Amino acid sequence: MIRIMKKKPLKILSLFAGAGGMDLGFKNAGFEIIWANDFDLDSVKTYRRNFGNHIILGDIEKIRTNNMPDNPDVVIGGFPCQGFSIANLGRSVDDSRNKLYKQMLRIIRVKKPKYFVAENVAGILTLGKGIVMQKIIKDFRSIGYKVDYKLLNAADYGVPQARRRVFIIGNRLNLENPFPKQSHQAPAQENGLFNDLLENHITTKEAIGFLSKTSLTNKTLFINNRVVHNHVGDTNVHDEFWGRKYPVNQFDICDYLKKWRNKAGISTKKVDEHFGYAHTAGHWFRKDNNSGSIPNPDDWRGLKKLLGFDNKYDKQVTTLVKKKIQFEQSLRITNWKTPSDTLTATSPEIHVNLKRRLSVRECAILQTFPDDFIFEGSTFRSMHKQIGNAVPVLLAEKVAKEIKKMILSKLLSRAA
Repeated sequence: MIRIMKKKPLKILSLFAGAGGMDLGFKNAGFEIIWANDFDLDSVKTYRRNFGNHIILGDIEKIRTNNMPDNPDVVIGGFPCQGFSIANLGRSVDDSRNKLYKQMLRIIRVKKPKYFVAENVAGILTLGKGIVMQKIIKDFRSIGYKVDYKLLNAADYGVPQARRRVFIIGNRLNLENPFPKQSHQAPAQENGLFNDLLENHITTKEAIGFLSKTSLTNKTLFINNRVVHNHVGDTNVHDEFWGRKYPVNQFDICDYLKKWRNKAGISTKKVDEHFGYAHTAGHWFRKDNNSGSIPNPDDWRGLKKLLGFDNKYDKQVTTLVKKKIQFEQSLRITNWKTPSDTLTATSPEIHVNLKRRLSVRECAILQTFPDDFIFEGSTFRSMHKQIGNAVPVLLAEKVAKEIKKMILSKLLSRAA
């Protein structure tokens, strides 16, 4: 005789929760979040407003496991990614932020959840020529978990954003580690392939076009039967910027400045101190990993007085002209006809109307947060950072549903 089990929500411990993108996805899939943690005050305020007071503000390294609930079914977390990201040109295997996964490891070792889910940037796969990723997988396997990982593009799962992230899933039940099935694809003319069973990617216009003609405001809006919050953002946008008139080879400039610095017998630290900088001057003399940079005209003139170099590159470095906005990190224009580019924790893209950047709400929609999810923060930057660091809610929900199926099937087989 098979006992009929009373259904109870599967329980979640959430680490590095941020504003709660992954948490909301798991909640939507029927899980109960019993404890969460983050160290960013504004993120915790946002989380408490939308979820409740079960989130703890503090450094995870200083929180003991005996202060966390026992017997979670799943531990989730997107451990900080700055050290892994290819946007970090100076990334290093030794970056202290790359070790924070060990806090997740510490907690999983003690709490022994059935599954765990970790999310991180695609750059984690290539850091140290793959050594870092191999180490992470080995460490989780060493505590008794079967571990798999997969690079997922959120746009392939119904998120209106091209966002490639690595999902690491592990379990100690000797089950498969499930990943969601792709549901969307780029139109056939873009990739030459087409699957009739898949829907087309959702474009930026389809997702946020309804807000295009709506002025930014901190008031609650009612548009197309939708209640919209946080339609606020930065209007400090120009369609022109000052750029160099003549082409300049960064490697040549770095070599040139290094030669004159050595000739003057002045250390990089002394150069920084002269300008009142902390770690800027080092980039002027370095060309490794494309992390070098060229001084702006004012710094160039000041550097010339300090080092005494000649006029060889003066014209190329100091002659500026107005240029149209280009597709640079902070001056990118949203592509209306495709899923948006990856949202980051820095400035959002410029709206197609060129009058403003994407609003907090528009970015939240591109991360599939619901309209009634309200972000807290003293600045636009803080709210954009919370959104850019989040896991897309819809993708998290699809991952959660697959894991839920596996856990419930195991529980049913035990009850039989």
